[in-house]
Amino acid sequence: MQSELDFLGVFVPKLAVWFVLSLALFVPVDTALARLGVYRLFWHAALARFALFVSLVCGSGLVASMQ
Repeated sequence: MQSELDFLGVFVPKLAVWFVLSLALFVPVDTALARLGVYRLFWHAALARFALFVSLVCGSGLVASMQ
């Protein structure tokens, strides 16, 4: 199993690719949740945002590993 991707001659870890893809999904979801005022329900809004990002990274890793 190859754990790195060749991107324009540079080997990039797959985890970095998952981070970038998760960030692209995180930004619109975070913006929507902030506009709806969902973060007011949490004790620590930054911790809730971090947990959302970690969940997206882990979810994308699980989806990629199933294929």
